[in-house]
Amino acid sequence: MIFPCILSGGVGSRLWPLSRKDRPKQFLPLFGGESLFQKTCKRVSKSGFAAPIVIGNNDHRFLIGEQLSELGLEANSILLEPVGRNTAPPALMAAMIASETDPDSLVLLLPSDHMIQKEDVFLNSVEAAASAAASGAIVTFGITPTEPNTGYGYIKVEDGEDAVRPVEKFVEKPDLERAEKFLADGGYYWNAGIFLYSAKTMIEAFKRYQPELYKSIVDVMKTRHGDLDFTRLDAEAFETLSDISIDYAIMEKAENVVCAPVSPDWDDLGSWSAIWNVLDKDAEGNSALGDARFLESSNCLAYADRGLVSVIGLEDVMVIATTDSVLVAHKDNAQDVKKVVDQLKAEGRDEVDRHPRVYKPWGYTERINSGDRFAVQSMMIKPSKQLSLQSHLHRAEHWVVVSGTVEITINGETRLLTENQSAYVPLGARHTLTNPGKIPVRMIEVQSGTYLDEDDIVRHPLEST
Repeated sequence: MIFPCILSGGVGSRLWPLSRKDRPKQFLPLFGGESLFQKTCKRVSKSGFAAPIVIGNNDHRFLIGEQLSELGLEANSILLEPVGRNTAPPALMAAMIASETDPDSLVLLLPSDHMIQKEDVFLNSVEAAASAAASGAIVTFGITPTEPNTGYGYIKVEDGEDAVRPVEKFVEKPDLERAEKFLADGGYYWNAGIFLYSAKTMIEAFKRYQPELYKSIVDVMKTRHGDLDFTRLDAEAFETLSDISIDYAIMEKAENVVCAPVSPDWDDLGSWSAIWNVLDKDAEGNSALGDARFLESSNCLAYADRGLVSVIGLEDVMVIATTDSVLVAHKDNAQDVKKVVDQLKAEGRDEVDRHPRVYKPWGYTERINSGDRFAVQSMMIKPSKQLSLQSHLHRAEHWVVVSGTVEITINGETRLLTENQSAYVPLGARHTLTNPGKIPVRMIEVQSGTYLDEDDIVRHPLEST
């Protein structure tokens, strides 16, 4: 049995303004209504795979839960990292979880934000590499390069035709001249950051090559405790772990490392130009996500979160329009989007971190508009879900039900609201919302007051209703 371990951390700042800290690129439903995270989960939900181990950021826990639920999938565990710690700690934590079932079970460690278009080719490569992993090898998957890309690390592999071959060396991201030489010489593959190993092999590797980190992770794993559908770790203990990749920690030191070369039409989709590459295009090479029109334009990308985007008389241009930000850039400058993000971070702008839609355990809210002393947002409440009992010190709220039936409690008085009905929540009133029905409730909430940030919430025990 192979335990997939899906790494769902990361931000993807080069896909701003759509990708943000609280809703990064792996969770964006850009591909037929599915996200890269969902595509990754589906890829390894076939026969021969156990339920996935998902390791992700605490801030994304409800996104992870929501997107698994949409697929009808249940995780083996959703392990929440209090802070990011690169790929070495997750590699060992996944091995430890898998070994609790069977020390000889295999772990497939893979990022959640990569596109693999030829999934059968990839899965066949995993199957072919499984015997090597079961025999004690640590398998890395090398992508056959299609261009002298300087954004990836490379793996030099011994000559041969076997499905897995010994690794000669790992190479850091090269300059263009070296990358061109790698392609001319042959035997070099892109390092995709995908690994297959037995739980027992990885545990022994950490004991040998990273004994201090091994001990620290063992201590961290002892702090595991459940919280709803998630598994939490002690934050103070976790923060002591080294911020190191599996490549540096193990792969470049171990002697039992082999590579499985594969050509599955892979891309890490690290920029908007990469997104354009994998999308369907019209006769002029234009790609649209959302409502977009092109006139006398070619090889352009347009994304419209809401409303219409029109592109006229342009070539090789990207227009990304969200509800609160617009990006216009030449495709050749796609990597420079990160520079804009860094500048916005330095200015303390919310547009870097906050996405208009915020997922909650009960559903989500989505910001519509805001100004001096007011904010308007839509709300979706899942069937059978309830918000916490709360009050606000600085704001009042108006609720309008758009669809469904919601049970409201305000200062101990409970009643039902149906479509087109409304209610007023005075400043300081204790209130909660419950969806007693079988369909989602959709509402509009208007907030008014002197302070409207999310931290103006006082939570109360539900028993006091």
